[in-house]
Amino acid sequence: MIEVLSRVPLYQSFRRCGWPRLLPVNVTASVTYRCNSRCRTCNVWKKRSDELSVEEWDRVFASLKRAPFWFTFSGGEPLLRADVVDIIEQAYVRCRPSIINIPTNGLLPDQIVEKVANVVERCPGSQVVVNLSLDGWEEQHDRIRNVDGNFRRAMETWQGLKAISAANLTLGIHTVISRYNVAAIPAFYERVRALAPDSYITEIAEERVELDTMGEDITPTAEDYARAIQFLRARLLETPLSGVARVAGAFRAQYYDLAAAWLRRQQQIIPCYAGWASAQISPEGDVWFCCVRAEPIGNLREVDCDFRRLWFSEQATAVRKTIRDGACHCPLANAAYTNMLCHLPSLARVGVELLRGYRWRGV
Repeated sequence: MIEVLSRVPLYQSFRRCGWPRLLPVNVTASVTYRCNSRCRTCNVWKKRSDELSVEEWDRVFASLKRAPFWFTFSGGEPLLRADVVDIIEQAYVRCRPSIINIPTNGLLPDQIVEKVANVVERCPGSQVVVNLSLDGWEEQHDRIRNVDGNFRRAMETWQGLKAISAANLTLGIHTVISRYNVAAIPAFYERVRALAPDSYITEIAEERVELDTMGEDITPTAEDYARAIQFLRARLLETPLSGVARVAGAFRAQYYDLAAAWLRRQQQIIPCYAGWASAQISPEGDVWFCCVRAEPIGNLREVDCDFRRLWFSEQATAVRKTIRDGACHCPLANAAYTNMLCHLPSLARVGVELLRGYRWRGV
């Protein structure tokens, strides 16, 4: 983390004046659109793509070198890919990220547990964070995910993951707060606590080009969301934390405030560093600055999988200007944490949260 903090002034300069030119510290690699869930908040499963091969991903990672601190391997359901462990291992070998984050819907317990166990074994120098998606308890979760028995299988997956003995594995639960579950968040949270995850994270359902949800009525009202996150924030402050969980909790509290402010004001609340410090790669090799706009600056196959050639291109510079000018705004959780890291007032507020002293180890 100290090494990342030392790069913050450089990213601030990159955003302000275009120099020094830096590769992103936070990279999301979407390895597939395929998904065996049919969520009411996501239509990504309807999309098709000519997925990058393991060899192509390897060339991408080689061009990124040691820049990424944080990799997220997403989908769709990323663990549906038979070769996903090989892809993640190549990222580890080439980039040596400190954190490897993998979300999963938990629908294939045996496959998921086996692949996660292989990842933690093959990537011993990275902290592997696996977040199980739960949007409600029992029937509510199945209704939102549109798959009968989803919750039951997710619980089988959770128990299998908990049985993995690995110091570099962190297990979390992730909830998308939408108009379908926002009222139930307080009661749901209490049940999640009983599962004893290492962390509990939420993000707000929103319209995203990547997920084909533009125009969908999935986002909760500002008032409903405010009530839900006020509850979560209060419980977070009541919950003693230590170590990495303490730092993550402080950032999470600030994210809740940012997302609530975005719903009220519908504008960039703090400067966005998508396109400077964070990026996303689609399954077919398009490079986006974020998944909300999903506006390609080019395709990696057109440049022999050399990420740098797209990242420092004229098209990238043009899209960066629109972001810097505030043409877009969103509460995207993944990018928000990088944005807070690069925004000194937000970082100071995180420091204040830390000084308040969390004491709990867990959710």
